[in-house]
Amino acid sequence: MLAVHFDQPGGAENLYLKEVDKPSPGDGEVLLKVAASALNRADILQRQGGYPPPPGASSILGLEASGHVAELGPGCRGNWKIGDSAMALLSGGGQAQYVTVPEELLMPIPEGLTLLQAAAIPEAWLTAFQLLHLVGNVQAGDTVLIHAGSSGVGTAAIQLAWMAGAIPLVTAGSQQKLQMAEKLGAAAGFNYKEEDFSEAALKFTQGAGVNLILDCIGSPYWEKNVHCLAVDGRWILYGLMGGANINGPLFSKLLSKRGSLIASLLRSRNKKYKQMLVRAFTEQALPHFSTEGPQRLLPVLDRVYPVTEIQEAHKYMEANKNVGKIVLELPH
Repeated sequence: MLAVHFDQPGGAENLYLKEVDKPSPGDGEVLLKVAASALNRADILQRQGGYPPPPGASSILGLEASGHVAELGPGCRGNWKIGDSAMALLSGGGQAQYVTVPEELLMPIPEGLTLLQAAAIPEAWLTAFQLLHLVGNVQAGDTVLIHAGSSGVGTAAIQLAWMAGAIPLVTAGSQQKLQMAEKLGAAAGFNYKEEDFSEAALKFTQGAGVNLILDCIGSPYWEKNVHCLAVDGRWILYGLMGGANINGPLFSKLLSKRGSLIASLLRSRNKKYKQMLVRAFTEQALPHFSTEGPQRLLPVLDRVYPVTEIQEAHKYMEANKNVGKIVLELPH
């Protein structure tokens, strides 16, 4: 089968398609014939040598995929049959023609969605769902500040926060990105290149501050995050796109707010946790992708690239141009 490959860490120019052995499903696993996979920041970090796959995971890039069940491994419990369309949360391996998946980490594709749209759901939407509900304990009426509001996780978090009865606020770097965020349900958006988002968030909340922050940026935002955090607020750190080093009185400022700083990742979590997360998301959120009306959830796709253009797809993501997900289409 063909798979995205790189021989040594570095730039996007190191990526190419390579013929590799097709994996065989193990006990309780399904072999998925991949139609599409979506890009995530983790793919770029792994390509650069900064985010190795967890022990036992495929070294091939790709944390989510959609396609059709091609083979059932021993011990599968009969929830899936050959030919079923499905989407999958992966620890790696999605950017290839076939990938093996524990059967509990497969989800049905919501009615009315294409395979390309479905590929944009698992990693981004399960991350957003986890951050809001399992880690952040979001409540109706909470004000939620979502950094990188036009990213895959950001566009999912806006919609899920809104569905939970919370009030989503976003940061982004262009007017176009803010307009998209507001279309998806953001109550307000702040261009971090043109204004101090912490002052804007405090003004929006009439000085009370935000109850929950979803932060994938890290060090450049720490002072502004603490400044606009409400008393007893929760600040969830799930990425370090801006850097990891902090200088200054973070602890004293956090303590004065009685704030919680919680770090969270999804890829490194164990199979039991991921099964629980997939089950909760399938029951609570997935039906809303198929329903018409104001509660409808929608994956946001920016661009679709054939997997042969993997270098261009990576460069586009690294330029921070995308609004929503970048999807890779695999050859049939």
